[in-house]
Amino acid sequence: MKDEGQNPTASLKDRASALIVAQAQELGFRIVSAASTGNAAAALAGLAASVGQDVIIFVPASAPEAKIAQLLVYGARVLLVEGTYDQAFDLCFALSLERGWYCRNTGVNPYTVEGKKTAAFEIAEQMAWRVPDVVIVSVGDGNIIGGVHKGFTDLERLGWIERIPRLIGVQADGSSALVDAWRRGLSAAEMVPMSADTVADSISASLPRDRLKALRAVRETDGAFVAVSDTQIVAAIPQLARLTGVFAEPAAAAVYAGARVAVQSGMIQSSERVLLLITGSGLKDVRRAQEAVGEAVRVPPDPDAVRQVLSDL
Repeated sequence: MKDEGQNPTASLKDRASALIVAQAQELGFRIVSAASTGNAAAALAGLAASVGQDVIIFVPASAPEAKIAQLLVYGARVLLVEGTYDQAFDLCFALSLERGWYCRNTGVNPYTVEGKKTAAFEIAEQMAWRVPDVVIVSVGDGNIIGGVHKGFTDLERLGWIERIPRLIGVQADGSSALVDAWRRGLSAAEMVPMSADTVADSISASLPRDRLKALRAVRETDGAFVAVSDTQIVAAIPQLARLTGVFAEPAAAAVYAGARVAVQSGMIQSSERVLLLITGSGLKDVRRAQEAVGEAVRVPPDPDAVRQVLSDL
């Protein structure tokens, strides 16, 4: 596994936001804007705060409270949009054009992919340039899997790695536009918005903004897209944690659920080396983790009562 929850604001999105903030500073923009379900916004807010850059964030009002709190702690101006992520995205982009803000939005700003491809650089370096056979990535807008593909492609062209891993993208059943397009052989231009409703807020998108790059990443590597249910995603949070010691948010734990599906369907063989890209910390959405594991046992401060509880357990 590669645990991106160890980044400064606890998600892979820090990689993209680092470059966005650097570009905004170099180009002299007073305000950087972004639409996000939480992680991209937190990454932008945290890294911008470190250099005194002003940001305005558009977030669906349904985003997890922990993610919204993180934005406010960093001092970002936060607008809770009473609508979907896609509506927040369009609103942010329209106002950025109108007011001259530097927009971080996925699929709009090319530096997001350039930042995220560094995850592939580190995977290759940390594995002594012997890349895994398969890399599994959770997919919403498609920017991360597109960035990972670009990173491995850069390394192969440089001659630093011998091949590009197969890329398997995992989506939630309730937000699976790319799974549908891959299965039906559609191009990015032929895709239309689909309903998006999942507990994995970080990968909820009705029409993925970087769908072209995402489809190319899977098709050019002979990979696949798989869909998993919300029940499988929530169950994967403690399963992954108990196997590895890594606490992942729902969208990140989805890769473990997706790996199980890929193995069971024969997409992955037992002889292959597989890497799970864990994109965000479980502390981003503690409520979903609590749903998976239930409540702790309450006991009075009495040894006999504790002994009885332990006996019952």
